[in-house]
Amino acid sequence: MIDPFLLLATESHAEGEALIGFHFDLLESNILNLAILVGVLVFYGRKVVGNILSERRNQIAQAIQEAEEKQRTAAQALAKEKENLAQAQKEAERIRQAATERAKTIKAEIQAQSERDIARLKETAAADLSSEQERVMAQLKKQIAEQAITQAENQLKAQVDNNTQQRLIDRSIAQLGG
Repeated sequence: MIDPFLLLATESHAEGEALIGFHFDLLESNILNLAILVGVLVFYGRKVVGNILSERRNQIAQAIQEAEEKQRTAAQALAKEKENLAQAQKEAERIRQAATERAKTIKAEIQAQSERDIARLKETAAADLSSEQERVMAQLKKQIAEQAITQAENQLKAQVDNNTQQRLIDRSIAQLGG
């Protein structure tokens, strides 16, 4: 599709009119057209391009300021978090030391209780042993006494006849007061 402005300029040149138009003579028309174009761009474009560049410069400056502010904020947050980390590490160390001390105290208490329990068990065992020994001794004495009485009865029955028995009874009565 042909541009209407180009078409109009071509027709006016063909008719020989001296209107502003495009000349296709390379040496003559291009330099003039280029000078006009540069002049128009400089005249009108200076303000637009200046405004665009100024706006872009302001945006870049604002972005730099925001980045610097974010960097300062991040640095402050980092410093605060490092401080919090240091405090947390100190607290963890304090808790660990307290736990170690508590463990030592509990260990000492358990050892002392174990020693008391061992001493109590030894005392109980000694008392039980002594009690059992006394009971066994008493039982042995009783058995020995019973055996002695049984043996004495058997010997008396075997050695004592009716005469000897009568004499013993009389003697016992005489001793008692009779």
